[in-house]
Amino acid sequence: MLAMLSLAGVILGGASSTVLANTTSTGEAETAKSDVAENATQDLEYGEEINELCAGCHGEFGQGSGDGEYPRLAGMDRQYLVTQLRYFKDRSRLNIPMLPYATERELPEKDVQAVSAFLSSIELPTKLAPVDESNFDAYERLLASKRVINIARYPGDEEQGKRLYARECASCHGSDGLGKPAKLAPRLVGQHSIYIKRQMEQIASGKRLHDVPDDAEVFSQYTDAEIDNILAWLSVQDD
Repeated sequence: MLAMLSLAGVILGGASSTVLANTTSTGEAETAKSDVAENATQDLEYGEEINELCAGCHGEFGQGSGDGEYPRLAGMDRQYLVTQLRYFKDRSRLNIPMLPYATERELPEKDVQAVSAFLSSIELPTKLAPVDESNFDAYERLLASKRVINIARYPGDEEQGKRLYARECASCHGSDGLGKPAKLAPRLVGQHSIYIKRQMEQIASGKRLHDVPDDAEVFSQYTDAEIDNILAWLSVQDD
């Protein structure tokens, strides 16, 4: 009987230890999750502060400029943004307006991570919500309109552009044009058409690296009409 009680004690003791261990592990996991969430919030707040400087060119919400001089950054993949900022810093990618800011002193790695996280978290609607006449606020409507980004239709043959995009671009940038983070391939839908065209021209001339140097030759073989057709198709995907 004593042996049985001893055995029962071992079994119960083992079960209690397991429960206690599981409870402790669960508590530690929840604390870790809480810390991660708090750090993420702090990073976004810090990233928003950094973006006040970026906003002078890229817009308050990272919407870029319609003339294509400055790209949309809002909603871009975080790691893609991190990678591009690192390229600017080590001069792998040259851009004169970025030179004063893309230095270790002005933009240390902590800042690169924070502002990239903030910009990637921004969601910009493609159209305004329907008007609620019973609760209409003109000022709120004005503020909401500043966050809307809808790419104007680009002149070209959309159907031909769709076929060319599917053949030449979709494997990296996604069939829907929203990019593939695993490949660090950015979204093209929702990006300003003139900006995309300028980047394609720079890749063709060798001024900007695509994936490999040989891509310059591939891009240089596209005709202006083919590029315009791709842009035409991309421009209507956010309608």
